[in-house]
Amino acid sequence: MDSSCLLASLHGSDTLLFADMQHRDPMLQKRDEFEDMLEERRNSSDLRYALRCYTPVLYKGVTPCTAGALKNMVLQSAQIHFVIGQVSNETGRAVDDVQEEASAILEEMAHSLQLSTVRFFAFTLSKVFKTLFRSICVNEEGIQRLQQAIQEHPVVLLPSHRSYMDFLLMSYILYTYDLALPVIAAGMDFMGMKFVGEMLRMSGAFFIRRSFGGDKLYWAVFSEYVKTMLKNGFAPVEFFLEGTRSRTSKSLTPKLGLLNIAMDPFLKGEVFDVHLVPVSISYERILEEALYARELLGVPKPKESTSGLFKARKVLSEDYGSIHVYFGQPVSVRRLSQGKVDRGQFNLTPRHIPKRPSEEIHSFVNDSAYGLVRAQEENMVLKPWVLLASLLLQNHHGDQASGRARGMALDELTEQAVWLRDLSRQYGAFLHWPDHVPPPEVVSSSLSLHRGLVTITEGRLLRQAVTVLSCVSYRNQALHVFLRPALLASAVHAASSSSGKRKTDIFNSFSFLRNMFSNEFILCPGATVQDFEEACFLLVKTGALQVSQQEVVVTERGHRTLAFLTSVLDPFLQGYQVRVRSRLRYTEVLSSDLQKNALAALLRLGAVRKIKGYVGFDHPRVPGEFDKAYEWG
Repeated sequence: MDSSCLLASLHGSDTLLFADMQHRDPMLQKRDEFEDMLEERRNSSDLRYALRCYTPVLYKGVTPCTAGALKNMVLQSAQIHFVIGQVSNETGRAVDDVQEEASAILEEMAHSLQLSTVRFFAFTLSKVFKTLFRSICVNEEGIQRLQQAIQEHPVVLLPSHRSYMDFLLMSYILYTYDLALPVIAAGMDFMGMKFVGEMLRMSGAFFIRRSFGGDKLYWAVFSEYVKTMLKNGFAPVEFFLEGTRSRTSKSLTPKLGLLNIAMDPFLKGEVFDVHLVPVSISYERILEEALYARELLGVPKPKESTSGLFKARKVLSEDYGSIHVYFGQPVSVRRLSQGKVDRGQFNLTPRHIPKRPSEEIHSFVNDSAYGLVRAQEENMVLKPWVLLASLLLQNHHGDQASGRARGMALDELTEQAVWLRDLSRQYGAFLHWPDHVPPPEVVSSSLSLHRGLVTITEGRLLRQAVTVLSCVSYRNQALHVFLRPALLASAVHAASSSSGKRKTDIFNSFSFLRNMFSNEFILCPGATVQDFEEACFLLVKTGALQVSQQEVVVTERGHRTLAFLTSVLDPFLQGYQVRVRSRLRYTEVLSSDLQKNALAALLRLGAVRKIKGYVGFDHPRVPGEFDKAYEWG
């Protein structure tokens, strides 16, 4: 079916299309109100808070399980016994020897949650958070939903991951609201930190390797450990869907391993349901902003160490603004899987025998993961600085193109910020802009908080690559709001220069761009038409386009909006084009993250072919290591 038939069959008519989109208008979304949890901490004793009576209600009133008892349950499970026998047969090792290895793996991995350590962190973090942050705002309705979910079902917490602070913050919030503390999947890097590693273990962290390779014993111990905690409801399990911290503040492509494990008890009928809770953590100013920018320029990531932690104490003298933490609606795996998964397939083999997920299961888990990351994005709170960073970067890019560093006048920045504030709200952004404060004061306050990134001397922006990349990470926080309209704006821009452009041509261009950027952004598989409809609706709603069955027309007032939106994607487009040309217009294309995603897209689209050998990043048309590693299609 060609694109015109596809659009016609799915749209029916434009009237129906936009009537349907009206029901999904992002501006109509209802979101919870926030409460500042630090307000009470500033007015009462931190010691009394840390030592208070802590009696969380657990899943169906189960008795808390000791770390030792949990390990015994794992080692005695049918799956571990089966895999131990399998490894013994395959390697010729004695069963006792393999059993000992399994026990050692579990000992290295397992948490040893102790309330005394949790109380120590509660006291310490209260002091730290009150020093670093103006407020920590939490949606208390989300806390109430979570409390009910924990009592009724096994729960998996899925926070966004932008900072080392995330998992400490999550446990701090749950302790404050008297909720069951989570057990948290953490990388081995933290285990190597003297003293701190064991403290984290005693506060609920369990440590896993970054990759397992073909180590089936390790995988079996790990998966059984997580499933045992879930099936018995001893504690909510917490992990980061993105697998690692996002150094660019863009959401990363979700990793499916842990989500697969978390869904497995339901899919095999071992529990009635599992609830997945997406959590959006938004930082007004990120503690690691300079570190991330340097890493993206190729500076090696410093190894996690206790001495490094103490050296980082100087951050305590800085102001990092506010944090917003939004606990989303719990997502029922049972409801999510209806009509998508045939659970009868799990009746064909004993449940304890490990089995590679079928294509149907893989597709279901993948679609669910993308949907959950989208839910995280939609509840991310954007502060005014995110909009200012977007505007300052576009001005900076204009200066680079012209070769003159003219900067931007403060009143011009304020006028554009108000325009962008209104546009982003129409697009459904969760924007925290204080409307009772005059816009010039809002802008001035934001610039003051981020004075390390921008110097206002007649509106002029500092131009070092590190500073630009730090601004980029803030701009990226708003990308999910503008992404689909920006893809459509770029498709319209790429079409013929006539005022009216064929809708099928625009759709084809939109589809190509969306496919090319599927490594770069969270674009749900199979949702091209839905994303196109959403982009058309938003641009028509804001008066930028007129869309008929056959044609897309840019309105007179739409030129400003489309110019902004195409500029949002321009650095990414050049980042992909830099493989075939050497002139750089945007400093941010130096980002190693952008270059990695560009290479992945070129491989996926068949533009280059990988050759066994060294993988380098030299310019592809200049003889170098890149040419040894890749051939052009």
